[in-house]
Order: sequence, then C-alpha cells, then structure tokens
Amino acid sequence: MKLKSFSILGLDIGGANIKAALLQCQGQKVMTYSVAAKPFEIWQHPEKLSMLLQELNRELGGGDVSKIAVTMTAELSDAFRTKREGVICILDAVKQAFKKSSIYPFGLDGSFLPLDNAYQTPLLCAASNWLASAQFLASFYPNCLLIDIGSTTTDIIPIQHGKVISQGRTDPQRLISGELVYSGILRTNPNTIVSHIPINGRSCGVAAEYFTCMADVYLILGKISPESYSCPTPDGRAKTVLAAQERLARLICADCEILSGKELEKMACYIFEKQLQQITESVLLVLSALQDSFDFSVTLIGSGHFLTQEVVRRLGLSTIDRNHNDCPWPLTALPAYAVAYLLVQSKNTDFDD
Repeated sequence: MKLKSFSILGLDIGGANIKAALLQCQGQKVMTYSVAAKPFEIWQHPEKLSMLLQELNRELGGGDVSKIAVTMTAELSDAFRTKREGVICILDAVKQAFKKSSIYPFGLDGSFLPLDNAYQTPLLCAASNWLASAQFLASFYPNCLLIDIGSTTTDIIPIQHGKVISQGRTDPQRLISGELVYSGILRTNPNTIVSHIPINGRSCGVAAEYFTCMADVYLILGKISPESYSCPTPDGRAKTVLAAQERLARLICADCEILSGKELEKMACYIFEKQLQQITESVLLVLSALQDSFDFSVTLIGSGHFLTQEVVRRLGLSTIDRNHNDCPWPLTALPAYAVAYLLVQSKNTDFDD
C-alpha cells in the first residue's frame, strides 16, 4: 500500500525571532525539510505577525499547507499585559494567516491541544518550545542533555531513559532550576553578565544603560558575522566591528578615542569568559540534580553553538552528531522542526481530519 504524502508547517513564534520548518512527509517519515527565520520584535508591531507568518510560509513554498504545529514564547512580550492575552493574540494571528489549515498548539503537558481547548487554557501553551525540542530528541537519544543557546536565552534540559526530566515547566520554575538562563549571544545586555570590567589592571564598574549588546562582543571577537547580527543595534548604527567597538566602549562610559581597539578586544574577551562561566554554572546546577550526570551526551543547538562547544570541552562531556542519518535536525530552528515532527508522529485520533 502506498503511503500518503503530505506536508506540515512547524512554527516557533518568539518575541524577537520567528522560525518556521516545512516537513515533507510520507506516512510518519520525514522525507525532506526546509527552515526559515525572520527577526521580528513583536512588541513593536504585534498586528503584523499574521503577515510575517504568511511570508515565511511563501519563502518555504508551503502553499495551502493543511496542518500547522505551533509553539511560542512571544506571549511574554510586554506588547501584552498578561501571558494569557499574548497566547490568544498569537493564536488569532496564526488563524488569520492560515484560514484553510488545521492548527495544533503544543502544550506544556507534552501534547497537542485542539485549538478550542488552547483558547480555554492558554497558559498551557505558553513557552513550550523547549519541550518540543526535548521530546523530539528523547525519541532518538534516551540519555542526553539539550543545551540550546539562542539570541536571547539558553535552555538546559536533561533527558533520561527517553523522558524529559526537567524540574520546571513554567518560565519561573525553569529560572529557579537553572534550566532557563536569560542570556544569549545577540540581544543580551553585557551589564547583566558583568558588573565590573578589568581596565589597565583595575576594576571598573559598568553603566546601567543599554549602550551595547552581546552581538557587539561576538562581532568584535569574530564569532559572528554582520549577517548573523540579526537584532537591531542599540544605537541604530552600523553592524561593523568599528561601530561595535564604539558601542562596547560606552559600557564603561568611554569611547574609541579613550580606548584602543586592543583594549576593547580585551573587554570583549572578558565578557565572553563571564558568559561562559554563567552558562557553565547553570549546566552544573542542572547536572547536580541527576544521577550519573556526566554520562550524558550534549546536543549542539542554537545560534550560540560555539558557546556550547566550549562549555562541553570544559566539562569533559561528549557531543551528539546532529547529522546522524536516523535523526538529522536543523542547528538554529530546532523547536519549529521538532513541533512539526511531533505532530507527524502524533497518534491522537482527536486530530484526524
């Protein structure tokens, strides 16, 4: 019997970036996939979300895709007074963008909700993208540690015996457990990572202003390209090394006439080291709650995978090959891919068309 061919669109709707994955499937097997992403600060124009989702679908060639799997974190944006309001607004935008599609929000209980139920229990859909990634990986790698460092946050999720064994599910619970670290490689303000900077052998306090961001640090160090600098610059100026140096100098209320390029590179190296320590400490906190914690292999996921590699090296952990034939996955859009994949595998008859 010939298996049915179909496509599913996975959406990961964040407050600063929207990611999409189109899976071409035959039966329950993914034959091919493509991913796309667009920076989008939803707090500025929440009314444009629906149009952006349509643009992403067109970019992927999805057409009138029949099924949409949705996960999100954008409900936390201060565009909305509450997470409840945010989830409902996001679901409305998806409905408007895909009027002919069946929409399946992914919940914090690890299952897909009928759309009507999602409207009734919106908090169950809030910030569930990390769980989609973890459940996807758990089906292939029963003992591993998911470390996903993105533009804004870091997820550290343990998987043991094929189960996601995180201590927290909601954002506050995950911040307490160390499984969520509000630190990323682009949008994070360095003054949330360091309170002082060593300058000429002395410790200098930093300004509590939004003069610079971690994208400047990593552009100066050559760890990201100008094209990867996908967030707006704090001063609205160029995404060049010189402009990044000018912004970073203001972290200590200086400028490029006061500090040399070499001094600013040393500043960037120090902040890089401190962010590494911050994330490594959280990884150790998560591992401390597990038995045989150093037997876990680590996935390299997210735009900050170069940070993950260094954390893994320092802790003497092994890594998982994401290009394994049985389980390939995109490096920077895993939640979108994962939520679509999980819908392909779902056996919940409530979702039969």
